[in-house]
Amino acid sequence: MTTPNPINVTFDIGDGRMVTIETGKLARQADGAVTVRLGNCIILATVVANKEPKEGQSFFPLSVDYQEKFASAGRIPGSFFKREARLNDYEILTSRLIDRALRPLFPEDYVCEVQVLVSLISSDAEVMPDAMACLAASAALAVSDIPIQEIISEVRIGRVNGKMIVNPTRSELAEADMEFMIAATAKNIMMVEGGSKECQEEDLIAAIELAHKAIQAQVKAQEELRNKVGVKGKRDYTKPYRNEELHKKINKFAEKKIKEIARSASAKHDRSDAFKKLQDDLIEHLGVLPDEDVPLVKYYFSELQYHYVRDMILEQKVRLDGRGLEDVRPLTMETDILPSPHGSALFTRGETQSLTTVTLGTPLDELLIESAAKSDYSKFILHYNFPPFSTGEVKPMRGVGRREVGHGNLALRSLKQIMPGGEYPYTVRIVSDILESNGSSSMATVCAGSLALMDAGVPFKKHVSGVAMGLISKEGKYAILTDILGDEDHLGDMDFKVTGTKEGICGVQMDIKVDGLSMDIMRQALDQAKRGRLQILDAMYACLPEHREDVKPHAPRMEKLIIDGEFIGAVIGPGGKIIQEIQKSTGATINITEVGKTGEVSIFSADKESLDQAVAWVKSIVAVPEVGDVFDATVKSIKEFGAFVEFLPGKQGLLHISEIMWKRLETMEGVLNEGDKVKVKIIGVDPKTGKFKLSRKALLPKPEQSQAPRPAQNQNNQRD
Repeated sequence: MTTPNPINVTFDIGDGRMVTIETGKLARQADGAVTVRLGNCIILATVVANKEPKEGQSFFPLSVDYQEKFASAGRIPGSFFKREARLNDYEILTSRLIDRALRPLFPEDYVCEVQVLVSLISSDAEVMPDAMACLAASAALAVSDIPIQEIISEVRIGRVNGKMIVNPTRSELAEADMEFMIAATAKNIMMVEGGSKECQEEDLIAAIELAHKAIQAQVKAQEELRNKVGVKGKRDYTKPYRNEELHKKINKFAEKKIKEIARSASAKHDRSDAFKKLQDDLIEHLGVLPDEDVPLVKYYFSELQYHYVRDMILEQKVRLDGRGLEDVRPLTMETDILPSPHGSALFTRGETQSLTTVTLGTPLDELLIESAAKSDYSKFILHYNFPPFSTGEVKPMRGVGRREVGHGNLALRSLKQIMPGGEYPYTVRIVSDILESNGSSSMATVCAGSLALMDAGVPFKKHVSGVAMGLISKEGKYAILTDILGDEDHLGDMDFKVTGTKEGICGVQMDIKVDGLSMDIMRQALDQAKRGRLQILDAMYACLPEHREDVKPHAPRMEKLIIDGEFIGAVIGPGGKIIQEIQKSTGATINITEVGKTGEVSIFSADKESLDQAVAWVKSIVAVPEVGDVFDATVKSIKEFGAFVEFLPGKQGLLHISEIMWKRLETMEGVLNEGDKVKVKIIGVDPKTGKFKLSRKALLPKPEQSQAPRPAQNQNNQRD
């Protein structure tokens, strides 16, 4: 066995932060394996590719999985089995970031299965590993002989206090008002994803330009590592079988008819059915074919569709549904359409429709988000569902896929920018069910989510809308499309989703399928997206101009109290006795959070009456009585010298026999009984014991002729 001979390169990512890429030490049986280190954060990336494609393989089977080992942070997983289970949402989102960046790097005719595995093996509390995961995956490919066309990398840009930072720390990111992940080759931008608190289009351009400079340095480091390893070239691979004679026959039969269908401006399913019938007619026309030619019929037919539709849009400025390049599909929307949810909206744009609900919950409903570095709770949750009937298909229901997680995250990130801050006590869950889909369902989720939040009475100050942009480019010509259809997404060169308010951008997700997207085209796409976004916003404000003043009658009621930290224990009580008693008696739910020297008491209830009872109870516990205050008290015990009464929960005082009435009393017999209600006034506080002195007679009218008052006994000498 040979001794490991690691090879590495080191570069500065900025501010003296050194990144090291190393290969040759770990996972040497993989086609390519590297570690990437920044601080104590170490990522291991491996790539393996089959030498030959599977029989009949017609697409590129790339799989990318990013996983965080809990041992990397010195932690044990919290699951029952105490081992890493299925990928969580953060790992899925990171896997998607890597996949979307890598996929365009492979040749179009390469169909061998490729597996990329990226693992966090050592964690650093201040280093975000996802920003280096793509770098690690690309470097692993670079030192292998797997045929990639270019080297790529990815960085995060955060803006903190007006300054843009490459790969900010976790602490810096917590203060950022912009956060974008950008992937690129040395020449071209390939992917952008992130969010901001209403940034301007030029701010995004500036972030992309800064990211590209940082990525170019990372690409150079990978090239240096590859040269040190001595990679001479890429492996040969078997290219798919083609038959040009058959190709010509298909073009001759179908070209004219494809043009007619494409220009018919028909609905999605009508167009799909027409293309399917034409394909069936083509198969019948061709007759019996050799087995190896049968799959080519669909391939060449789809290729003919692809080229003609693109040329139609590019040359004639005509789209599949008859719209102009900047036209948004017809919009319809309504709110409060479901009686039981706390907020609801139905948003329809063309043949894409989202039914979205909002549910208000308590802090007990917060979502636990667990990662290797830390575990945290989120009060804002968004779930996106894409059932098969939305596209008129029959498919097995096998849970949430990566697509649903990714689309939901884009919508969540966009809406979160306008959500109220930590002072808002409700846990908010949005659920978007896509009922129809023909492109831009994630953008429909953003629009429907904004309407549903306002319908629920959430103090959501501005509407957020979203629009998906497309690009068709060929030989220096290009056309930018607003509000793309599903087919335009499939046939196009770009899927560029932009969300925002009237004031600025809240979220972006862009994937580029071709080389060479200039900043001028980017600016034009952003400007065109803004016009589309504003048009949709106008319609949304016409539907519901502002959030409702109050939550729905059947929504949980809430009130938050800020109390002095010294009273937290009094509200909770020994072993939770007091807070449990309040909740049991009133039916309310109470959550207490210690913030510095204060306590935040959030009280939730299904109705206002029980909420008021719980609020009054808590207020009485934390109240500081003063001389002159008047209370409705309850007699707790009778003594020969007076009665001890409770005027606030946990607070008692002596109502001396001389202070019960103006008439002189010789005995307490028959005057008061335990459990009696009596109104009392605080007339003093014993300086030695701190006990309250109470009076009832001070609240009674003084008789004109009263008996001489009975000499008061020394109250300090009396015992309870």
